[in-house]
Amino acid sequence: MDFAERYGPMAVICGGSEGVGSAYAMELASRGLDVALVARKVGPLEETAQRVRDAFPEREVLARSVDLSAPDAAAQVLDLTGNREVGLLVYNAGASARTGDFVDGDLEFAQGLAAVNVSTMMALVHALGGTMKKRGRGGIVVMSSGAYLCGNPGLAVYSGSKAFSTMFCEALWHELRPHGVHVLSHVLGMTDTPANARNYGMGGMGDRPEDIVEQGLAALDKGPVLYAGGDQMAKALGAMDRADAVEQMYAAGAAFRE
Repeated sequence: MDFAERYGPMAVICGGSEGVGSAYAMELASRGLDVALVARKVGPLEETAQRVRDAFPEREVLARSVDLSAPDAAAQVLDLTGNREVGLLVYNAGASARTGDFVDGDLEFAQGLAAVNVSTMMALVHALGGTMKKRGRGGIVVMSSGAYLCGNPGLAVYSGSKAFSTMFCEALWHELRPHGVHVLSHVLGMTDTPANARNYGMGGMGDRPEDIVEQGLAALDKGPVLYAGGDQMAKALGAMDRADAVEQMYAAGAAFRE
């Protein structure tokens, strides 16, 4: 079974307007998949959609602006694809645009971030993963972050929600593996994305989105967790006393914290 047969005919990419999501859109279209792109910002979303259409006119490209923190976000995504068969879900949303102590911050913002990284992600995995299981093929990629490896001061909700998504994918990988559905939590380190440039001044730093996509697709049928920069950081933090690990994480992020 070739790539398009196993993961097609359509891929849904949440957070598909720029960075890793945009790179996924181009790569998956090049591998014979139609793509449905979902993101909040209309301008970058339409730019990516048109770039894919121009490069691969034979592919169907859907795009819709959706606030993935909204209670009906998953329903909006499913409405976009309609009765089309979705064989791959790439959940690339959920970057945090703010840092700061949790109790001093905006609770509504924190709840929205948790909704993106947990509630909406679960709802889409439940709906699309269920149909994949019935068909006996498909794939789910959920982007995570090295911030999940221990509590990240200043990014408490972000690191906690990414810990949830990674553990969730580990369990899901085991549940769906016998049914021909591949699940991967792709744990990113520093990545050169527009979001990181905007939010933390990290433009030009870290892994290229195209390299991240290549890594993820190469590991999709293996799972359950892939560390973009290797697992050295995970091993180091895992061997530490938890208090020391948190202090190390805090120190590492000092340059990017408000």
